[in-house]
Amino acid sequence: MLKGATLKALDVRIFQRVIEISCRQTSTRSFVNGIHRSYITFNDLRNKNRWYSKKELVGYSMQEMYNVVADVNNYHKFVPYVKKSHVHSADSSGFKADLIVGFPPLNEVYTSRVTLDPPNLVKSECHDGRLFNYLLNEWRFSPGLKDIPNSCVLDFKVSFEFKSLLHSNIANIFFDLICVQMEGAFIEEVQRRSGPPSIRSHVLTSKRS
Repeated sequence: MLKGATLKALDVRIFQRVIEISCRQTSTRSFVNGIHRSYITFNDLRNKNRWYSKKELVGYSMQEMYNVVADVNNYHKFVPYVKKSHVHSADSSGFKADLIVGFPPLNEVYTSRVTLDPPNLVKSECHDGRLFNYLLNEWRFSPGLKDIPNSCVLDFKVSFEFKSLLHSNIANIFFDLICVQMEGAFIEEVQRRSGPPSIRSHVLTSKRS
């Protein structure tokens, strides 16, 4: 763990990295006095399709992040709302996974196709769920600070479309909370396995539908 003047110097370089990436992308998040404000509009209530994306610089290597995200068989141990997870039908590009997800009053059993490209990508897709028309989770990992090997930029995306407008409206209430909790759970699991981060995390962009 880095402290003091060393950490301040790193923060300067991180800030430069933030500006570099932010100049190429526009965030739709709204901040007032440093607090993220989320609003539910009438259009939200009519929309069954939702998506969320976040790009963040973290103090863990690409391989450390990849190892946790690709460990689908153990999701039920550390990912919120995942009650059961089982990997099967593995091949050279990935595997299939059966998951049971429970978030009152919703419960869903579904099978996802997980595509792996270590240590750069973990992508999970489902098109046969009873609760939604499709579900996509995608994690991409790219190098972080050049002089800090144990750092990387993670790009997290989730999108889905519910079959029912009622289920969509229920999810709207908890959507941001669920996304933040899920991403945070993976970071906490990496910390449990690998120890404290080499640098502080910095959100580069964050967008939502």
